[in-house]
Amino acid sequence: MADRMVERTTNAGISFNAVVHGGNLHEAAERYGIPYAQWLDLSTGINPHGYPVPPVPADAWRRLPDDGDGFADCAARYYGAPDAAHVLPVAGSQAAIRALPSLLPRARVGIAPLTYSEYAPAFERAGHEVVPLDVSWDTLPDAFTHVVVVNPNNPTAEHLSAGKLLHWHAQLSARGGTLLIDEAFADTLPSASLAASTHRNGLIVLRSPGKFFGLAGVRAGFVLGAPALLDALRLTLGAWTVSGPARHAVKAAFEDVAWQQQMRTLLEAESARLVSLLQAHGLATNSTPLFAWTNDARAAALHEALAQRGVWTRLFTATGSVRFGLPASDTEWARLEESLREAVR
Repeated sequence: MADRMVERTTNAGISFNAVVHGGNLHEAAERYGIPYAQWLDLSTGINPHGYPVPPVPADAWRRLPDDGDGFADCAARYYGAPDAAHVLPVAGSQAAIRALPSLLPRARVGIAPLTYSEYAPAFERAGHEVVPLDVSWDTLPDAFTHVVVVNPNNPTAEHLSAGKLLHWHAQLSARGGTLLIDEAFADTLPSASLAASTHRNGLIVLRSPGKFFGLAGVRAGFVLGAPALLDALRLTLGAWTVSGPARHAVKAAFEDVAWQQQMRTLLEAESARLVSLLQAHGLATNSTPLFAWTNDARAAALHEALAQRGVWTRLFTATGSVRFGLPASDTEWARLEESLREAVR
């Protein structure tokens, strides 16, 4: 049984999944009759070794969030943005994905057919025409005004070089267009980020502490770009977009350089372990340090067989491909290995 999802079809005839995401464990529990607490959830690509947030000070609960608290400055330092004027904290990058399309001139937007599923419907709702983007292109079609790239891509793990993306940006900028880059999974490769280039008009970078830091529940994100665009987005989203406790948690994580270095090393090792495990069962994969993806012909059947054993992966029904996140403990690794041994045919 595949994930239940809402299919959208663009004017170009491409189907996009409008609202489906990983982490829908209550739905899986109900569908398969397995209690929630008995599931191994590998569906999200969120770091299972989340940042150990220090106790929240009482003022973070009592006071309204204050933009003078240095939060944007802290994010600018961590991401390598030009300065705080080029950083806008938001209530998760999802808020920006919904709002940004209405701030850009209506035009033709290139989006890869298999990528984060919220972009296509967001641009369509704002009146843009969504067309398929082939990431192998060096020169973008003249008809493209805006392009959205998730880098590294979710779920295929494909990574485009900074040089190529800046070449694309130059083409789009000359047309008065925009390159929007979602770097939600880029924290493990900080040198590959285009955050430092966001002083350029028409270049927007979205970042999130949810994946690498394992802080998805705080619902915080950042839009990096030219100050004029950020001012327009700020007016659209309104005040107090990120709560005091969330600001406290994320700021602590951004300033803990030792934890970041140790975690990057750990995730590299665990990603290699996951890839090795999947390959041992005959599954070819692409991977980032936070997830592995396979488009093996047996992937959809494997998703179903694992679900029947209480292991929840992310199925992409349009391609029959599956994404695996990282187990959190030796017990979970052993359970995944046993489940794969039983499920792979």
